[in-house]
Amino acid sequence: MPDSANLQLARRYLEAIERGESGDSLAFFAPDVVQEEFPNRLTPKGARRDLAALREAGVRGRKVMTAQRYEVLNAIESGDQVALEIQWTGTLAVPFESIPAGGQMRARFAVFLEFREGKIVRQRNYDCFEPW
Repeated sequence: MPDSANLQLARRYLEAIERGESGDSLAFFAPDVVQEEFPNRLTPKGARRDLAALREAGVRGRKVMTAQRYEVLNAIESGDQVALEIQWTGTLAVPFESIPAGGQMRARFAVFLEFREGKIVRQRNYDCFEPW
């Protein structure tokens, strides 16, 4: 069965991030987007971001990562919502704790996207990082 329009958008969004096209990946968001990152090892208190904060996070991310890979392991859609299970791998541009520059971080992400008129209006991330 072919992917629906929202699932296709979700996949293109992840592909844009992989390519480092933060400007293009931001084009997937509605102006009133809200992104929530629930507490994890990198963000112990979690985070809530609007479009401006997502821009800032993209700039910071490009400074510390040379590459990112998002492998969609499972995808489910219901109406305007898409749920993704993702295996993420990030290659570091700078050392981080016990990982040297050029080393990799890995995590499983659960990402829930809500769409309105072809744009992401809400994103919730549950990120589970492998030990480093």
